[in-house]
Amino acid sequence: MARIAIFNQKGGVGKTTTTLNLAGLLARCGADPLVIDLDPQAHLTGVCGVAVPRAEASLYGLYAHGAPLSALSCTTRNGWQLVPSHIELSKVDTQFGKGPTVLNKLAAALERETPARPVLMDACPMLGVLSLSSVFAADGVIIPISTDYLAMKGAVQMERTLKALEQVLKRRVPRRYLITRYDSRRKMSVDIEQQLRERYGEEVCATRIAENVSLAESPACNQDVFEHAPASRGARHYEQLLEELVSAGFIRLKAQEGRPATRAVPPGARIALAKEQEAALQRSVAAGLRLVHPPRTGTT
Repeated sequence: MARIAIFNQKGGVGKTTTTLNLAGLLARCGADPLVIDLDPQAHLTGVCGVAVPRAEASLYGLYAHGAPLSALSCTTRNGWQLVPSHIELSKVDTQFGKGPTVLNKLAAALERETPARPVLMDACPMLGVLSLSSVFAADGVIIPISTDYLAMKGAVQMERTLKALEQVLKRRVPRRYLITRYDSRRKMSVDIEQQLRERYGEEVCATRIAENVSLAESPACNQDVFEHAPASRGARHYEQLLEELVSAGFIRLKAQEGRPATRAVPPGARIALAKEQEAALQRSVAAGLRLVHPPRTGTT
């Protein structure tokens, strides 16, 4: 899976933090990720230090003028490509409607991009054109859930939303529930984790992202946690998360250069190639592959 939406209908659960740090780690692995900020609040865009001179230079340009994503993306100081957000995106629902053409516009734009490139989409919590577009375009969804009662309710809402979309998409969207802001000293953290694992089973990531000061500090420095505090517990947990997602085939890195699995190939060939790629990844993991970050050499 190359296109991942990070989405929860509750805010403050770690969507942007997860997008930022997975993107930073993928870039350090040489995967050249494309990251799309679909939240009109533009937190990810701000963290990356990207100044958007006008709305048309952001993702809004896709919806307003059909601009290609390649014309809207910019290179961040962290070393990956970002399609930035803008406050004008909050008007997409009212300006362009909620029909299938608008909902599939992002998916269609991504079809014209490099197929083997991993794509991370930081979705806004409001259920509307932007968040639904990310799900329509995604191969899978990561649902961050902080260990509190309201976030658990958000997980239940997400389950209902994704189930309702199955009839439209004609498929079940693969998903992973990611526990964030975990503190083993808090009984609520332990209780929420137990409830999630009982309800969603293997779809809950084994990796838990602990409450960590470095994860909270790094956005203020316009850095991902690997640049800000590479030896921190937060950095280690996101390394473990990416390793888990790659091992499970939820995110596929370039296993075979020149032969990526894309939606354009015939179904039979795509299945065969996916199995071949997954087998290659499993062999790499069995051989002791571990994701590591390079030593700091200054800003990029």
